[in-house]
Parts: sequence; structure tokens; C-alpha cells
Amino acid sequence: MAGAGVEVVVVGRGGTYGRTVVATVTTILVAITSALWTPAGPAEAVGSAQGRGVHGGAMAYGCAVHGGVTAYGRESRGGAVTQGRGPSGGPAVSGCGVHGAAGTSPGRGSSGGSVASGPGASGAITASGREAHGASTARGAPSRRYPVSVELASLTPAVVRQGGELRISGRVTNTSGRRVGAVRIGVRIGASGAIDTRGELSAVARRTPLTRADGPEVANRTARLAPLATGAERGFRLTVPVPDLELDGAGAYALTVNVVRADGARAGTVLGLTRTHLPAYPDATRLEPLRTTVLWPVLDAPRMEALTLRTQDSVLPVFRDDELTAAFGPGGRLRRLVEMGKGQPVTWVLDPDLIVQAQAMADGYRVARTPGDSDPRQAAEGEGGEAAADWLAALRTAVRGREVIALPYADPDLTSLARGGGAPLTGLLRRASRTGRSVVDRALGVRARAGVGWPAGGELDDRIARYAKKLGLDTVLASGAGVATAGELVSEGATDDGAVSLEGGTTALRYDAAIASLLFASHPAAGASGAPARLLLRQRLLAETLTAARELPNARRELVMVPPRRMPLAVARVLLTVVAEGRKAGWLAPAGFAAALRKPTAGRLRGFDGYPLARHAAELPPDRLAAVVRDRRRMRALAKVLSDARATAASVRAALARSVATAWRADPAGAASYQRGVSRYLTASIASVRLVPKSTVVVAGGSATIPVTVDNGLQQDLTGVELRVLSSRPERLTARDRAVPVQASRAVSRTVRIRVEAYANGPVLLTARLYTTADGRPWGAPMTFTADVRSVPSGAVLFVLGGTGLIVLAVAFRLRRARRR
Repeated sequence: MAGAGVEVVVVGRGGTYGRTVVATVTTILVAITSALWTPAGPAEAVGSAQGRGVHGGAMAYGCAVHGGVTAYGRESRGGAVTQGRGPSGGPAVSGCGVHGAAGTSPGRGSSGGSVASGPGASGAITASGREAHGASTARGAPSRRYPVSVELASLTPAVVRQGGELRISGRVTNTSGRRVGAVRIGVRIGASGAIDTRGELSAVARRTPLTRADGPEVANRTARLAPLATGAERGFRLTVPVPDLELDGAGAYALTVNVVRADGARAGTVLGLTRTHLPAYPDATRLEPLRTTVLWPVLDAPRMEALTLRTQDSVLPVFRDDELTAAFGPGGRLRRLVEMGKGQPVTWVLDPDLIVQAQAMADGYRVARTPGDSDPRQAAEGEGGEAAADWLAALRTAVRGREVIALPYADPDLTSLARGGGAPLTGLLRRASRTGRSVVDRALGVRARAGVGWPAGGELDDRIARYAKKLGLDTVLASGAGVATAGELVSEGATDDGAVSLEGGTTALRYDAAIASLLFASHPAAGASGAPARLLLRQRLLAETLTAARELPNARRELVMVPPRRMPLAVARVLLTVVAEGRKAGWLAPAGFAAALRKPTAGRLRGFDGYPLARHAAELPPDRLAAVVRDRRRMRALAKVLSDARATAASVRAALARSVATAWRADPAGAASYQRGVSRYLTASIASVRLVPKSTVVVAGGSATIPVTVDNGLQQDLTGVELRVLSSRPERLTARDRAVPVQASRAVSRTVRIRVEAYANGPVLLTARLYTTADGRPWGAPMTFTADVRSVPSGAVLFVLGGTGLIVLAVAFRLRRARRR
């Protein structure tokens, strides 16, 4: 290390004994020198005496971090190297450890070299080099706390070309408890040059301490800041001519902005740093552009309940809350997504249920006092009708002439349904999806593409593929981790998007898992406070796409970019910027969804289950799916007794589909609350049709009528039920009417009269119960009461006694004949 006066030796071929001696001596010298030189605190001094080897020549780079040493260089043929570039272009990446640890991250490069593999900024990299959305990360580089934090506010241009200047602005903050003296801010470009693999991009992002891999500081292009008091914040600007960066050509470079102590005996001590990626695309570069399909989801969580309020003129749906009013209004997330996507080369992804909810709001709706209420009369009038109507008009304009995908109604959680017992719901969901597409077509004046499924996280296995096929979904969006083709051009971490034809007639459209992971994990704020996070995301996505294009520079390949379902506005803005910058530079070429599906290659499912346990834990539990199945059966029973069953059945079917929506993964408490609300609604509706209890009725005379009151608490007329009365003593009292049809207007009680015949005085126990006319199944609980028979005429009594006597005589006669035989 130049700054410490330590000599680091890169050992080539030699005897074992010689290597052992050199290594031992070097370790002792480093330990002694480091103990004398290393300053107290978390910062390290870094010298600038670094360089790059050429064409196989070996160079020594030292990196001491609390006594640790790591050798960097470029290997000549047959030579050993820890960091550098191999003879065939395959990079070998290693980073400095701390407290004496030197770490390497093995992987696979595009030409056989090793690349760093491990946790990225937004997810774990799987064994094949892909990042899984939200995956738990393996242990990466140790974190390091510096006394000064550094944030970048702007980096212009986002992609550098031949000449011009790179302008950087940001701010530094003294986060320590002590005053920091004058500092110098400088810029470094990664020592290994352009990054060759996408795995190495993750390695750069997760590296924490400053190492020799960050390269030398660009000379004479620094900014000086006055001393910083505790908690003080100060902005800075740097302007660096692009030629001074000494870039080798097209590619993504690691860019480090560091803050070092400017004066005193400890000058050069690193006080803080931040890293990002700098894409370079000289004018003479001729890469085959990636045909890029960008999905633009306009989705939200379900808000509309199964509950409705009937008036004389209309049926008003009830919403669990009124949050869509703000989302549809000016500045709302859904409104801004429509405005931002208008005129952009994107494929719109819509949930028909959101269109249905917007239409319902525009036509008039109610908002429940608390989510899950079963009494629509307690709901208040909604206030978002105008906002919903304006949003629908804006969406209709934005999608005109564009590709539109209509997801299955309410975007069901295919993974949960396939694994948790959703087979009984396939008919319901398939029917809802057919209806949903027609809703989208009519509401927006388009012909949407249906039959596209989107499992959470792009997860796809045999069960999910089969379940999707049962729902009529012949195309499934897949992350690529579980789908392979027979002849992939590049494997193990490279970009391999595109359509794959699977057995059974399903087509899997693989999308870029690393980009999806970054988009899913990013939640930058929309204002000025989110500028540093947005900048880092933008530069990382540009680096990912450019590096993907460089993997096979002359091959025609696909790139499918899939953002989160409920895409934040800041992420949407960054995504559009990345597509525009890559398109302007020349390594991205927009393509539609239909183009991405053309000429699918034959493939298979890998049988890989590398998705994180946290995502599986977020699946809808089987007991909740079982509750939805039970509610469906109860909905069918309710529909049999209604005069206008179509409207109610449609409302409940839509609510059942919403109960298994993918959006509930982000809100398990809301999912349970919504499903309970649907169950309570059905329970209350079924209980609204009941028999009014009674204890005793008096039957005077041999023939009489017994009144039984049926209470209809529903909001529509009651039909399709009949009343049956059974006697416990039919020889004393019997009902002449086996079943009496019941019809009652909405919200009224109806008295039904049952004709009976009495044969003897005294009490008789009667049981009354309602049954459905269509299939004769019991409805509700039975009602038992006593009929007290009084004043039965003597003739009737004599008739009964005479009949009894005749029966006795007939029995005696048969017994006598039997004995004679």
C-alpha cells in the first residue's frame, strides 16, 4: 500500500516453500506496519498510487483494512490473480474484507471467468445468478460506518458519450459526534474497467469500504469543503471532463464519490463514500439492441364489498373505504400512472375489477362505517364519483391504440390457489374473467388481450401452470428462475428473457428477474428527499440493461421489464427514464407484448424452488380458501330464494373473486377482514329470511288454519321458498297442505296460513320449516310450537273412536285366522 509504505507481492508460479516464506514475511510486515500506521476510528487512509496493467502484465494492488491485505492485478496467461481481467475477457472479482478478512465471491462470467455472486441491493442472487424478488440475501460484505454520509442528488448525463463533462452534485452530512475538519471530495472509476457481468454489478453495489477495486481518484477534479460541525450538512458540485475518466469503451463502470480528510497528519483518511454505476456508450458503439417490453400495471387493492343498498331507483354498492377517491383524483397514484404512461412505449396491464369499481363510484356508491359491516343502511354516501369518472376518461384516452392486457378478474393469487386448495373456485374465477374482459373492452373502447396470468413474484411450477390452464390462461408471466429452454444462448445469470413453450399448451413469458427485484425493492420518495434513491435506481437499471446488451452484442434478444403491481410513482418515473435513455443511446429498442410472444422456444420447468420462505408465508392460508369455497355454496343457496338473483349473485361472485386477490399479500390483515365481511354478509342475508317464533296456538274445531309468519329482511322480494308443517301426533292433528309457497316483498313480514284437521282435543307439537322450492333443501332453523286443540265436535270424536275400533277388529280377525291354520 503506497499510503502506508507497505509492499504487497503478487506471487506467480513457484515452489510451495517459496510461496510460504513470502506469504509469511508479507503478513508479518503488514501486521507491524498496519499497527503503526492505521488511524483510530472506522476510516482508512487510501493512497492514489494505483494503475492498470496492460495485456496480461501483472500489477500489484494492495488494500489494507484494519490489517487485511488483498492483491489485485491482471493475470498473464497461467498467472494467479485475485482481482483483474482474465486473458479471454472473463472478469475475476474480489473485494477487500475488514479486520483482516479478504473476501471473494465466485460466480460465472460470460467467457468462463468468475464474477461476484451474492446479495444485491434489492434481493438475493440465486444459484443461476438471477435475483429473486424480495429474496433474503446471503451474508455479504461487512457494513462499515463512516463519520460522514454522502448522498448524490444529480448525475448528468446519465449515460456518457465521447466527450463533454460529467456533472455531479450532492450533499455530505457529519453524522459523527465530533467536528470534522476540512474535507476533499473526489471521484473514482473502478480499477477493472467496464463491468462485464450482471453479477458483478451486485458485487459493486454491496461493497462497503473503499478498496483498490474502486480505482484511483481522478486527479485535479476534486471539491474542497470547509470544516463540518456535528450534524452539519453541506452541498457540493463536481465537474469532470469525460476524457479524464479514462473509460475503456462501452459498458457500465463503478463510480465512487469519496470524502477524505484534506489537511493535517491524517490527510487522505476516508471519511465517507457512496457508489453508483456510470454507463458509457460511445457514438461508434454498435450493439444489437435488446427488444424491450415494458409492462405498465394500473392495479390496486379491492375496495368494493359484496354489500349493496337498494333504493327505489337503483342498487348502490358499498365500499369498505374511500381511498380510491384520492388515488383517482389529481395527483393520486392511479391518476398519475395514467398520465405518465400516456404516449409511452408500454403495455398496459389492467385489472377489470378496478374498472368495475371506478364505474360503480361514478354511478353512485356508499362507504361503510367500518370495513366489513353487514348493514348497508349504516353506510355513508361516497364522495369520489367525479374523480372516478375523470380517471376513466383519462384512461380511455391513454390506452387508445395501445396494447392492453386484461388480467383475470381481481387478479387472483394463482400460487395460493394452486397450492392451497383452490380447485373448487376454478369455475367461479373462469366465469368472472370472461366477464371482466368484456367490461374492459366496453369501458375503454379497446380489444384487450385476455388469458394472461401473473403469479406473485413470477413463480411458476407444474401446479401453478396446470391451475392457470384450468382458468383459461394460456400465457403466464414467469421470472425465468423456474423456466429453461433447450438451447439457451447464455446461461447461469445472463439475460434469457423471451417466450418459452411448455407442455400442456402453456406459454411462459420470462421477464428479467434482476430488474424486477430492483423495482420491487425500491421505494424512493417522490420529492426532493427521494432524489438520491431515485438516482441510484436509475443508474443501476441503466447498468443492468447495458450489461445485458453486452453479454451477446450481436444476438437478437428479448428484455421484459416487470415493475411491482402497485407501482410507486417514483419507480414509474425512473423506469420511463431508463427506457428513454437506453433507447436514445441505442442499446434498447421498445417492443410490444405480442412481439415478445412470437416464436416461443421449446422449454421446460426447472423444478427449482428457490423462492424465499417469506413469499410462501404471504400466500393465502388454506383455511381462508376453504372459507371462500363455503361462502360460494351459501351464495348459491341464497340465489335460489331471491326474485332478482342475478344482481345479488353477481355482486357476491365478484366479492368472492376479490377475496383471493394477489393484492392481499401486502395486507394479510385486510385479506382476513375482507373475507370475514363477505361471510358476515351472507350469514346476515340468510338469517334475514326466517320464521317468527311462536309458542302456542289454539285450534278450535275440527278444521282450522294456523298462521305462520315469515320475516323477509332482504332488500328484494322473496320467492323460491315454501313452508312445510309436520305434526308429532298425526292421529290427533295433521296438516292438509303439504307445502305452501311463500312470497314476501322486500323488508316486510308475510303471514302464511296452514290448513289443519283436528281429530281429538289436547296439545299437539308442530314443527314448521322453510324449504327451497328448486331443490327441496331446508332453509334456516325449524320452529317448533304447540297447537292446543279444543272443542272438537263429538261426531269427530266418535269417528275417530269408530275408526280405531275397526282397526282393532281387523287385527283380531287376522290373528284368529292365523291360529286356525
